Amino acid sequence: MADEVVMENDPSSMAAEKKTVELKNKLQRLVKAIVDEEEVEDKEGNDTDKVEDKALRVLNSLKDLKLKNYSYDDSLAVPEEFKCPITRELMGDPVVLATGLTYDRPFIERWLCEGHITCPQTQQVLSHTGLTPNYLVRKLIYQWCIERGIEPPKVCQDIDVIVLRGDDKPDIKSLLEKLSMLEYDQNETAKEIRSLSRKSPFTREFFGKSTEAITKLLGPLTPGEADRNPDLQENIIETLLNVSIVDQNKKLVGENTLAITLLVESMQCGTIRTKGNAAAALSTLADYDSNKIIIGNSGAIKPLINLLEEEDQCVVKDAACALFNICTCHEIKQKAIKEGAVPVLVKRIQEDVMVEPLFSILALLSAHQLAVDEMNKVNVMPLLLSIIRQNTCEKTKENSISIIQILLNNDRRKMRAINVEEANHGTITKLSQTGTSRARRKAAGILERLKKGAFITHTA
Repeated sequence: MADEVVMENDPSSMAAEKKTVELKNKLQRLVKAIVDEEEVEDKEGNDTDKVEDKALRVLNSLKDLKLKNYSYDDSLAVPEEFKCPITRELMGDPVVLATGLTYDRPFIERWLCEGHITCPQTQQVLSHTGLTPNYLVRKLIYQWCIERGIEPPKVCQDIDVIVLRGDDKPDIKSLLEKLSMLEYDQNETAKEIRSLSRKSPFTREFFGKSTEAITKLLGPLTPGEADRNPDLQENIIETLLNVSIVDQNKKLVGENTLAITLLVESMQCGTIRTKGNAAAALSTLADYDSNKIIIGNSGAIKPLINLLEEEDQCVVKDAACALFNICTCHEIKQKAIKEGAVPVLVKRIQEDVMVEPLFSILALLSAHQLAVDEMNKVNVMPLLLSIIRQNTCEKTKENSISIIQILLNNDRRKMRAINVEEANHGTITKLSQTGTSRARRKAAGILERLKKGAFITHTA
């Protein structure tokens, strides 16, 4: 097998192979002796131990020899689901991140303490930084090791993380005090606070325990001229994003009028990084239900729609996530439609920009009659059919057929386009056979209507 390949002329491998054969032969003799209830003498002819003890020692010797020659973390041997995505090694303490992916605790903790607020694999902004033990994977790893005579990996803690936990709280308090004093360099102080908020989960939690912390953080920025000092604005807005990721902080930040005002303004005036971070902050704050209405009524909708037209893909993705989260609140949907979301979404999808997240928003809005009217104005049907025909994302195809069904319910004349598409490509038929269960069901319903229409036309 591939993971057991050795060099034929390697003396150490030949010696190990010879020793293995000797031990196996000896073990066979001992097992036979156990079955025959015989005693086995040592080299001097003395019956020093029971035969069972001797067999156990030989078995342990075989196991030790195997461990010396075969490594348990060989990439071809260890199942992929047992490896930490960061280290590519067998996990000792598997934990689940907010995105649902599993990592080895010390390494994902180090990632978070270095200030990352995204999933290492998906790059998705985390809704929170909590880690949940994955007991099932830990048990499976343990069983896998035992079955192969391998010592299970030990649970360990990252020293860097432990050190960081002990001494960061006093620093953040003193830095916030310095930030409000003009005699200190506010840019440098804000940069230090941003760095600390990235590196330490405990700094982020601190803001949720101090009623004055967020006010002090935002103090240097004045509404209406927040971008007067772009570097200062960038550092403070990024810190606010880091703080907003913590679940216990979402309500506190969302209900802070100054925080929301500055986030909305920063999506319009600031560096491209500031705009993206402001949108990402609103996105994570919208995870808290009551914040959706606050954000939706704060003037954030139009700036978010404008950000969808940016060239920077990360900014578009952050804005799309925020807009989707906010529009899950029914009373905000109408506002987004009136602010011009539909034509912008259709335009960007036609340009093949962030098709999946933007299509999710379009499907969400399509439940409102105003969105249907807007889609009819831009003749969205050809786009929807081409998405089903060409796109590889099953969820996007499902959203597309859902929108088509809504459009058909609104205007039966659009069945003509479906009829032509079926005649030329069989698009709906293929989806009824290969799509998700929801997509297949909707496609089958449309095909049934198509047959009925053909029957009525024929009999007439």
